[in-house]
Amino acid sequence: MESDIRLMDLNLLKALNALLDERNVTRAAERLALTQPAVSGMLTRLRECFDDPLFVRAQRGIVPTLRALELAGPVKQLLGDAEAMLKPPVFDPATASMTLTIASTDFALRAVVVPFLSALRERAPGIRIAVLPVDEQRLRTQFERGDIDLALITPECTPAGSHARRLFDEQYVCVLRAGHPDGAAGRLSLDRFCALDHALVSCSGGSFSGVTDEALAAVGRERRVVVSVTSFLVLPEILRASDLVAVIPRRLATHSEGLIVLDPPIAVSGFTETVVWHERTHRDPGHRWLRELLFETCGTER
Repeated sequence: MESDIRLMDLNLLKALNALLDERNVTRAAERLALTQPAVSGMLTRLRECFDDPLFVRAQRGIVPTLRALELAGPVKQLLGDAEAMLKPPVFDPATASMTLTIASTDFALRAVVVPFLSALRERAPGIRIAVLPVDEQRLRTQFERGDIDLALITPECTPAGSHARRLFDEQYVCVLRAGHPDGAAGRLSLDRFCALDHALVSCSGGSFSGVTDEALAAVGRERRVVVSVTSFLVLPEILRASDLVAVIPRRLATHSEGLIVLDPPIAVSGFTETVVWHERTHRDPGHRWLRELLFETCGTER
């Protein structure tokens, strides 16, 4: 007779394990908090599943057959594995070994990932970080496939149904090199600002217009952008080597040596930096710990 896995469940295996340990139906029933007839019925089903008596009556209790003794080790292993699987996983950052994949903008790489990495290396040295560029069109698919675990983006780019939390609100400042002819005054007039040559970052590449130009257009003014690059990280080098001026996020300006930071002569709309994750990793203790560390290093409040 061929056994059918559909006839088996963990309760039957628990009963078999108790009978093997106790060698007595009454004591096995007490251990399982069941009635003796219930355990007897389970033994009947076990005999059908394994096509073997499993136990025979003896002077005191029951004696396992050779088939039952063969099953003793595998049954205990299976029950132990099932119990371990159902226990909440334990995460120890000091010994953890895993890879966290982050989709990050150029700005967030410097403003968020760098301080996060510094704290992570101290507390969880076995965790690796992979940083990928943000692909707004593929974010949902990347999350669902497990290609990325976190995304550092603005709320407008957040895929529907994702978990998200605000990290901080960012503002723009005007920067130019130390020693720039217009830096000594400590401020730029709107006329002078518009007269200077500008550099900007175009994340998509090739654009010579951004949020600063939108703010200027609203008051009937414009500036001349002569350099467009795709990375915030190279922009400080360009400014230090020229008399160009740029409007960049404040958090980048505070880490740029050799540059003067001024308030823009016109209000430029800032943005909100958000961390986004998928339901797939929402309850995982390791990922929860990593997100909390990210929140902590960014100085956010819950």
